[in-house]
Amino acid sequence: MFIGIDLGGTKIEGVVLDEAYRVCFRERLPTHRHQGYERIVDRVAEMFAACCRAAGKRPRVVGVGTPGAMSLADGTMKNCNTTCLNGRPLRRDLEQALGTKVILENDANLFAWAEALLGAARGYEVVFGVILGTGVGGGIVWQGKIWPGAHRLAGEWGHHRIAEQGPPCYCGGRGCVETLLSGPAVEAYAAKERGFPAPLAEVVRAARQGEVAARRVLDHFLERFGHALANVINILDPSCVVLGGGVSNIDELYTYGREAVSRYVFGREFCAPILRHQLGDSAGVIGAALLAAEGERQG
Repeated sequence: MFIGIDLGGTKIEGVVLDEAYRVCFRERLPTHRHQGYERIVDRVAEMFAACCRAAGKRPRVVGVGTPGAMSLADGTMKNCNTTCLNGRPLRRDLEQALGTKVILENDANLFAWAEALLGAARGYEVVFGVILGTGVGGGIVWQGKIWPGAHRLAGEWGHHRIAEQGPPCYCGGRGCVETLLSGPAVEAYAAKERGFPAPLAEVVRAARQGEVAARRVLDHFLERFGHALANVINILDPSCVVLGGGVSNIDELYTYGREAVSRYVFGREFCAPILRHQLGDSAGVIGAALLAAEGERQG
């Protein structure tokens, strides 16, 4: 049995996989990040205990997906949109709280890896995995292995700038992709254009039903998506792109969004598929369990 935990901004998800990588147990808890760092560590420990009960044992190693990366300089967390994690020794504190070895990896990397090994991107040499949700992240898988990069920044397309005068970002920049394509960002833009707040799914429904303001919001989102993803294509030129996260369920991303990418790609020739995730919104936590399985094999 292999245990993986995905530490998200709003939820913590745990999963138990058997040796054939079948899901035997899955559960979610609210993160309670507004209560601070120590509370988050406690919630992860609660989830781990639940997974151990389901597995019938306490494993030697657990994989944990995080919203940022671990600094190579001092082992603390960096670049997390759950900002209370930044500068904290998360791996050390989790190992103390869980009583077992912890392997940390960026959640978008784990999403891309799970889809490359078990999901929609199987068989592709270079996979770019995209998370469109509360934040915007990305991960690169090359020949079945996560490519983290020299500074653990590979795939972080959510923090390149596409609007000089765009909204401010928690990273200190302005106009980052995350400030324009994340679910909260699109909802905020829609509230401004329509004059009232609404969930993103409602905005998309209104656009499909012909509401002019909602259609303007959706078109703006798809055009920004095309611009941002084309920048990645021009540099990485992946074999495929696989989308995940709640925002990735917008069907227009795979039609009009793809057309927008083609308009911005160098030479306007874009043949690589944009794939819808196959593992659902649990791909990241499945990737975390795969990380645990690899850790077990390596001893």
